[in-house]
Amino acid sequence: MSYTHDRLLSGVSIDDADMRVRAALSEAGFGVLTEIDVKATMKTKIDVEMDGYRILGACNPKMAYEALGLEPRVGAMLPCNVILREVEGGTEVSAIDPVASMAAIDNDQLHATAGQVRDMLVRAVNAA
Repeated sequence: MSYTHDRLLSGVSIDDADMRVRAALSEAGFGVLTEIDVKATMKTKIDVEMDGYRILGACNPKMAYEALGLEPRVGAMLPCNVILREVEGGTEVSAIDPVASMAAIDNDQLHATAGQVRDMLVRAVNAA
């Protein structure tokens, strides 16, 4: 089972990809709660150079509330991470597959909710 849905944005810089992904996530009902600039963090913390890499912590409040109602400790797996990674020829966008990340939890209702969130994330990544 793949744990991400991936798309290459050919010829698109990481900054432009960031704007497109945020807009697509917003259109799908997600907000970005957290952002980690991994490239800057690695330079600051361990003085290494790497290609652009950002982690956006996306959350759809309605779906998060539903998931928390079904499984109170599921917050340990939230928000849904979407990564932007500079690669040759553009920027790769990868969104977590919530079904894969929730597989260890024995709760069929939660799995159904995770499937809805996955579909929403896939549409957002594809729309970016």
